[in-house]
Amino acid sequence: MSEPSTTSPSLPPRWFVRSFWVGQRAVYAVTGGRLGLRRATATRWGMMRLRTVGRRTGQERTAILGYFEDGADLVTLAMNGWADADPAWWLNLQANPDATVDLPDGPRAVRARAAGPDERPRLWARWVEYDKSADIDALAARRSRETAVVILSPRPQ
Repeated sequence: MSEPSTTSPSLPPRWFVRSFWVGQRAVYAVTGGRLGLRRATATRWGMMRLRTVGRRTGQERTAILGYFEDGADLVTLAMNGWADADPAWWLNLQANPDATVDLPDGPRAVRARAAGPDERPRLWARWVEYDKSADIDALAARRSRETAVVILSPRPQ
């Protein structure tokens, strides 16, 4: 991980972040999935729709997340808009790691796990490269816990 910034980056208000993601899910739903997702490229992270099983309800839950590809794996950050609490989707995956992601080219069955200490620095550095406009290290420093780097590996269907 690179050196943390000495300045604390500003974040938009929580209501704005939540409204953005509600809008993103609405665009996806209204267009039947034709808009709202994008494929990751060598220079830009993509957007996927993650479908998990609620750890308390047993019902399907969805979230739209940024990701990049690392070989056959998809990699995302459990950041919850940089709020201190872990996002519900990550708590759901910890309880039941089997999930489905929807990508622009179709659904994919995956199994989630947190990156281990040997792979986390490399994957974190790739996020920093993808998101140069944000000081990810400084944003992560605002949280009281380490931000999990989540690896979604393909699973047989």
